[in-house]
Amino acid sequence: MDLKEVMEQKVFAVAGNTLDKEKYACKIKDGLIKNGYTAYGVGKELDSFNDIDEDIDVIDLCINPVRGLELMKECKKDFKCIVIQPGAESDELKAYLDEKEMPYIESCILVGLSLYCR
Repeated sequence: MDLKEVMEQKVFAVAGNTLDKEKYACKIKDGLIKNGYTAYGVGKELDSFNDIDEDIDVIDLCINPVRGLELMKECKKDFKCIVIQPGAESDELKAYLDEKEMPYIESCILVGLSLYCR
């Protein structure tokens, strides 16, 4: 899946500090909601992706890679793709996702919003 396909999805789970307006995770979640997407915050609002009651299309990791890896290891939800934001990547995280055959891209949802949501 590429960024354009990601932005065609409907339900996003944003991992990171989605409560602090200065943090990118909050800007991403707010931008998604403003553009008509359903977006959940995981990290400060919900403890886990598993706490989301509906199906998730995209998991957006905008969080420390160590915590992102922990969240992915405990995730029991089905999803279509993971977006790893700049700064949220690590070799360990990518190795785990590759090993578990979890689809991911390294990209930025804010760029996706600016390119595909006008």
